[in-house]
Amino acid sequence: MSSTDTVFDFTRAERIGLSEAVFCAGKSPQQIAGILESARERDASLLLTRLDVAKYDALPAHLKAQTDWCDISKTAYFGQLPPLSLTGKVAIVSAGTSDAPAAREAERTLRHAGVECSFIIDVGVAGLWRLMDRVEDIRRFPIVIAVAGMDAALASVLGGLYGGALICVPTSVGYGAAEDGRTALNAMLASCAPGLLVTNIDNGYGAACAALRLLNTMQLR
Repeated sequence: MSSTDTVFDFTRAERIGLSEAVFCAGKSPQQIAGILESARERDASLLLTRLDVAKYDALPAHLKAQTDWCDISKTAYFGQLPPLSLTGKVAIVSAGTSDAPAAREAERTLRHAGVECSFIIDVGVAGLWRLMDRVEDIRRFPIVIAVAGMDAALASVLGGLYGGALICVPTSVGYGAAEDGRTALNAMLASCAPGLLVTNIDNGYGAACAALRLLNTMQLR
């Protein structure tokens, strides 16, 4: 095996209930194509993350034909999308439309696992009435993924209004002092609202996987 070969974990779902995704950042188009060929031989469905347009365009045509690519989230489904098995349990709450890449990455990850989520967008606390108008809708869901950049105040405010499992995703949205998401990350980690789960910056995929682990533990799937 050469240093450029990849060994994909096709049996991960059997062990932990979560399939391995193809993290495309740092992989060449040739390495990605090799993984997809292996999946095609097994008739396996895959989720790809951080697949930029240049690498997507560089894939062989017969593989692209089996790929559903989203330019907002830079995710792709390869092969047949698994059937929908659950809805009404997870909501993604986004502070602003600029947070869409991370929010859509979470949504696409959930959908690849057969979970349909609901979106509640543009409820950033700079206009607190927008969140208050939707808070009863949010409370209907046992699991919420909150996505916010800048000062990420949404996490603390929502954490004081909503009693379910709250998974927070800081995004790299914001001007200079936002430091590409570090301010949002620190704000969520330092929140006075207890019991928040916080992912890495822009990690919508990780937030969705945390939600899936909760769903598996709750035996909702």
